[in-house]
Amino acid sequence: MQGTLDLMVLKTLETMGPLHGYGIARRIEQMSDDVLKLNEGTVYASLMRLLQRGWISASWGASENNRKARFYALTRSGRRQLMRETENWDRIAGVITRLLRAAERP
Repeated sequence: MQGTLDLMVLKTLETMGPLHGYGIARRIEQMSDDVLKLNEGTVYASLMRLLQRGWISASWGASENNRKARFYALTRSGRRQLMRETENWDRIAGVITRLLRAAERP
């Protein structure tokens, strides 16, 4: 569903703290038990959207292998947006669950 990657990125940053794009992609894949396979381009597009909206910030730092990398962090506005999107996701998931269960009944 549209917007789910942005939600996953926001949640990952809330949980893990500042991360670079590669780290974000690998964490989402790990949490999905490798069901989701993300390329850096897809994650980068999400990061640019989130930066433009002011929901994350970016700063340069050194990665684990001592390479220059851009690290992303959740902003105060991003935390509020994450809360709103989580509530919306829960509401939509509840509706879908009810519809699927209703379809199982004769």
